[in-house]
Amino acid sequence: MSTPLQPQVQAIVQGGGDWPGPGGGWPGGGGHGPHFPQLVALTPNNGPTTGGNTVSLLGSNLQSTFLVTFDGIPATIVGLPTQNTVTVIAPAHAAGTVLVVAFTPKGPTNSLPYTYIGPPAPPVIGSFTPPSGPTTGGTMFTILGANLTGATVTFNGIPATGVTVNALGTSLTGFTPPGAAGTVPVVVTTPGGSATTTFTYFAPAPTVSTFVPFPFTGPLAGGNPFAITGTNLTGATVTFGANAATSISIHPSGTLLTGIVPAGAAPGNVPVVVTTPGGSFTIPGGYTYV
Repeated sequence: MSTPLQPQVQAIVQGGGDWPGPGGGWPGGGGHGPHFPQLVALTPNNGPTTGGNTVSLLGSNLQSTFLVTFDGIPATIVGLPTQNTVTVIAPAHAAGTVLVVAFTPKGPTNSLPYTYIGPPAPPVIGSFTPPSGPTTGGTMFTILGANLTGATVTFNGIPATGVTVNALGTSLTGFTPPGAAGTVPVVVTTPGGSATTTFTYFAPAPTVSTFVPFPFTGPLAGGNPFAITGTNLTGATVTFGANAATSISIHPSGTLLTGIVPAGAAPGNVPVVVTTPGGSFTIPGGYTYV
């Protein structure tokens, strides 16, 4: 059933006409219908679940805003609203998208979505390979897991080099830094937290490039000086057969070793073995007592 005002209301909605009243305007004389508040944007339209960040509501006819809610939770209005802007402090809320509405004496605005972003998940280490490598560093390692995006990796507090993470954040590769022999913590750190595993450094095996004297012979009583050049000689001992050389001296670089040949048990050839914490090296040809 229609009323006498319905055609005029319909004309306002469809054609923008004035509300009936004296002089063809809003009741009371001469004015147009009230301008209802409207939102067109939120800046920014996302923020942390902890809230506390500033959000600007942009729109029109907002100057009388007295309340802004995020999913029904009141926000704190900062300063005085203007016709086009209301600034608020977002309240805390669980992660997800909610609706923001401003309230004025003329009624509520339309709602706009705002997304609460939770803290990133901590990294997960599913596997770490290889589990060990030389103290010199430079070993390529791979970590498979989850939430590895933005990760840094340290070995006993020393950063790994060449760290790269795949686009999915599920695979990470890098190179170990140098470290002292032993097992050390490996810490993967991301914006979401950290995860820890272990890596064992071992001293690399020695190598020998030269052995002097040559030919490798000497008296049964021993006493001849000798010199060895090579790599990874730090901490080395040298045996001639079953007997250890004496007066061992090693250059700090680990590339030069000198000592005195021990006495032999009997004339003949014996193996000469250089042994370090990282392994051993047997010098081809050995040493012959005469």
